[in-house]
This record gives sequence, C-alpha cells and structure tokens, in this order.
Amino acid sequence: MSDITLFRGPPLEEGPLPAVLYLALSAHDSLHLDPYNQPAIFLQSSPLRVFSLTLPGHELLPPTEALRFWADEIQSGRDVIQDFIQKAKAFVDNLIQRQVIDATKLGVMGLSRGVFVAAHLAAAIPEISALLGFAPLTRLKEAQEFEAANVDPWDLTHLNDQLYNRAIRCYIGNRDTRVGTQSCFDWISSLAETAYQKRISSSPIELIIGPSIGHKGHGTSSAVFKQGADWLSSLLVNTHD
Repeated sequence: MSDITLFRGPPLEEGPLPAVLYLALSAHDSLHLDPYNQPAIFLQSSPLRVFSLTLPGHELLPPTEALRFWADEIQSGRDVIQDFIQKAKAFVDNLIQRQVIDATKLGVMGLSRGVFVAAHLAAAIPEISALLGFAPLTRLKEAQEFEAANVDPWDLTHLNDQLYNRAIRCYIGNRDTRVGTQSCFDWISSLAETAYQKRISSSPIELIIGPSIGHKGHGTSSAVFKQGADWLSSLLVNTHD
C-alpha cells in the first residue's frame, strides 16, 4: 500500500519535485500495464514523479470483481472508500515528510473508478491543486455493482465545497454507459456552479466530451491520455520555481 519506491520519474536522490498520484488499478498495473499506464508514461518525460496506490479490492481480485467488493463492503457497513482515503493521505504525508515531493506542486490523476477515489482524496488533502480524470466514475449508482446499495452519500457532488477552487479537467466519451456521461456532465456543471456561487466567475473546471470508444463506450485513447498528461504537466511543472 505504501511502497515509496514504486513510481515513475527521476530518482528520489534528486530531492523534492512536483508529483502526481495516479489511481487506476493496482499500483503496479497503474504504472506498468498497457494501456492503463499510458498517462504515467506520458508524464515521465516531465521533471516530476508519478506515484500510485492499489485501489481497494485490487490487491487480490481481478478488476472485473473489485467494484463488487466495494459494494459488499458498503452494504456491510464498512466505509471502504474512506478507509482507503485515510491510508492514501498518510502515504502522501510520508512523501512530504521525506522531502521527495514538492507539496506546493501536487496533483492527482485517475482512470474510471480511480477518478472517483482521486476526487475524494483531493477533497481530503488541500495541498492537491489539480485533478485530472479519464472516463470518470462520479456516481457509484451508475455502476451495475451498486444497484442494490445506498451509495448516494458518496456522490462526487457532495465534495463540491472542497473542490471548487482546484484546477480540474475530465475527459469522457459521448456515450459512456459504464459510468454515465450525463452523470459526469452533471457533476462538472454543479462544481462550476459552486465555484460561481463562491465568487469564482471563471473557474478552471473543464469537461471534454469526445467520441466513445471501447466496451460500453468506456475507453480512453492514447491521444486523450497524452492531452491530459500535457495539461497536468503544464500546471505542475511549467510554473515550478
């Protein structure tokens, strides 16, 4: 869970650098399994480090079964998401204390269910200034695994008051029936509305909708991964003193 040596980027001996925490599957697969690792690979050309953590259920279960594990845990009264957030927060705190990341240039990036967790993590860590999401799961009820569970309290709309002042960009297919294109649009729209109500008239909150690809329209192309990685790098590196 907290393997500080599992990352992409310059050696730790080079001191604190901008950093991204990328959440997709297991920590290893997020960084090394194609195509899921492509965002991390694209960021590797920048002077920053990309770390990862294993999402709940992905330690032993295949990705196709991990969300069912989440649903079972929630129905049993265990907050598997919040438990993970606390562990992830401790991991980030450790990176800061060991001076291997620049806490003023910290971003989080996710793929599908990883975006859902990344948003909750950003809400818990004010130092995270940027959130990048690919094909984001924004409402658990959109996933078939949660149809019988009461999961509305975990919807990302409940995090708007914590996230409205961050730089946020999401990409999704125009007909993603796995996580719900409309739900993603509704969240980004509500987030922008929260920013406006907080007197931020031109908030850096973006949703880019493109042609759907892959099973249930839930794929992400290499070109989109590259665009997102470039955007995140421009925020964390190009303004780095």
